[in-house]
Amino acid sequence: MDNHYNGVIWTNHALERMAQRGISQGDAWATFQNPQESRPGQTAGSWIYYRTYGQWKIEVVGTQNEKKEWVILSVWSRPVNSNSPSNVKVKSLWQTIKDQIWG
Repeated sequence: MDNHYNGVIWTNHALERMAQRGISQGDAWATFQNPQESRPGQTAGSWIYYRTYGQWKIEVVGTQNEKKEWVILSVWSRPVNSNSPSNVKVKSLWQTIKDQIWG
């Protein structure tokens, strides 16, 4: 995983949480770039971006720094039918698509 991935700065915290939770940086970036939903985060100026992959929703928290660069602060996943974060590993987007096509 890279602290500067696809033009976005990723905090060490975000990288550690993705590794712990089995979320690929590509899936987190895709969620940030093309969310199905978003809402303001708890930290002033931050936003939470959501995207559903099969039975899991990935959530990415980002904000802009003083240079107007996007910084990803944290990433987690949760089951689609749950309101609490989960440490269960989530399948990547590509694995989900593969499973849907080839079973």
